Amino acid sequence: MDRVALRGLRARGHHGVFPEEREEGQTFVVDLVLGLDTRPAAADDDLTKTVHYGIVAEEVVAVVEGEPVNLIETLADRIARTCLKHEAVEEVEVRVHKPNAPITVPFDDVTVTITRSRV
Repeated sequence: MDRVALRGLRARGHHGVFPEEREEGQTFVVDLVLGLDTRPAAADDDLTKTVHYGIVAEEVVAVVEGEPVNLIETLADRIARTCLKHEAVEEVEVRVHKPNAPITVPFDDVTVTITRSRV
């Protein structure tokens, strides 16, 4: 299976379990790895035979900016389901970063990574 990756998609969302997260919002960063067969698109040099990663990026940002959820696990699952709606995408790995998570000790990042497929 071939891979198309999008790294560092940024969007402001209001996800989290604490009221201040819901009210103020924060930046979330999303990395995607889309699994698909790129051979038909490459053979014909045809965008319609692959996934349009620009459209996927816009859809992912809309999910992050959309309806709030408590957990980034839930957010990652919503993003994965959005990616799998594209016919060419057979599998997706989603990593959601929450660099401003409300943690009381020094840290660099919090991430949740999930993998989903059509199977």
